[in-house]
Amino acid sequence: MLRIIIRKTTCLCVFLLLMDGVCGDEVKSVCVTEGDSVTLKADVTGIESKDQILWTFGPNETRIAEIYKQDIDMFNSNEIFGDRLQMDSQTGSLTITNIRFKHTGVYKLEMRRTSGKSHKTFNVTVYAPLPVPVLTSNSSECPSSSSSSESRCLVVCSAGNVSHVTLSWHTGHSLLSSISVSDLSLSLSLPLEVEYEDKNAYSCVLNNPITNHTTHLDNSRLCHTCAGHNNKRFYGALIPAVLLAMLAIMMYCLRKRKRSRTKDSPHEGEAVQTDLAEVDYAETTFVPNVQHKKPKGTEETIYSTVTH
Repeated sequence: MLRIIIRKTTCLCVFLLLMDGVCGDEVKSVCVTEGDSVTLKADVTGIESKDQILWTFGPNETRIAEIYKQDIDMFNSNEIFGDRLQMDSQTGSLTITNIRFKHTGVYKLEMRRTSGKSHKTFNVTVYAPLPVPVLTSNSSECPSSSSSSESRCLVVCSAGNVSHVTLSWHTGHSLLSSISVSDLSLSLSLPLEVEYEDKNAYSCVLNNPITNHTTHLDNSRLCHTCAGHNNKRFYGALIPAVLLAMLAIMMYCLRKRKRSRTKDSPHEGEAVQTDLAEVDYAETTFVPNVQHKKPKGTEETIYSTVTH
């Protein structure tokens, strides 16, 4: 057991030697937003003529700036930093202006003075500028367990092109949910389901180790109830049913009217009835004419009576 502990301790020290050059060197973490300026302080006062202050960058420890015999040499730093790199001749501090994401890495300072040697290591992390989180609502994604009497709203908080950030929902000082990402992500989103009538103050926060942006939820503007969504679907199905019912009623009325007309039309040999009066036609009886001769050769014609 003791041998295992000694072996692990030895491996750890070797790893630190490979990473920092000297086992036990303190590494200072520096976080900066892309486009800002950062100064790595050497904490030197009164540089003498024999002092040597050297800055290196990256895993290959590329020389980028040096003060030797009170002269400043920037080597080929323009290939990496352009004109962004500046070195203070009085303090030995290194300033990077308008820093870019590619300048993330390890910066090492080696100082050789009459008082002795010393080292410093800075681990610089450059973060992309944070966007403002955007809130959207999607009423069509209501939970399947929701009933028509419930009033729920699904709000999604999202941010695009972010890395090394945390996206979280808060109400007051309470954390409701959160999600983090380390690598570059095209889009990061976090949903939240709230009651439509909820009067609590909800906010979505996007933050990294440097800064944060917050967007507050406006219930009245974004939230739409599941009940309203269900009603829309109900009315959407009801309208075609009503139209079909009306069409069926119209067809029934037309068919009934047609039957009534057919029933009321007269058939051959049947008497015609009117709304004004009922007329009965009697058979006509013909009585043979009897001619009576009168004097002077005249004749008299007698007509039979027609009975109604």
